[in-house]
Amino acid sequence: MRRRLLPFAAFAILGVLLTSCTPAVEVAPAKDSADPSCAPMMIALPDTLADAPLRETSSQGTAAWGNPSVVVLRCGVTPPPRTTADSCLGVNGIDWLVKQKDDVFTLTTYGRIPATEILFSQKNVASSTILPQLAAAMAKIPQSYKCVGPGDVASSASPSAK
Repeated sequence: MRRRLLPFAAFAILGVLLTSCTPAVEVAPAKDSADPSCAPMMIALPDTLADAPLRETSSQGTAAWGNPSVVVLRCGVTPPPRTTADSCLGVNGIDWLVKQKDDVFTLTTYGRIPATEILFSQKNVASSTILPQLAAAMAKIPQSYKCVGPGDVASSASPSAK
């Protein structure tokens, strides 16, 4: 009996050792990471993103893909105010505000409360790959308002022709 259990015990120990080799990614939680609206979106996140596997993170409302991480996501960030000054990008029905510092991009969902942000480097992964893959999950948080361009503001501010 003991000989039959020995391979199973060795396999269990090996499993514990292998899982301990990949620690959770340290990600600071967003201010409203416990917002219940984040839950459906977090559950819908893809298991792989741009061929990078989803990893365990240290905080609620966060996700990371790749080892080392190529994309980090935080749900519950403060929604950006309505603006026409920031660069806004629409992909598969999801509006994103785009900010760049050096080679790191921060994209924040626009018009969704709570907002979600992703951080990545174009050196490691292309936004044209990850944004469509995230669209279905992001859509789990309803959109309250959409991106507008300077032309939209100008036409709504001017009196209508009679």
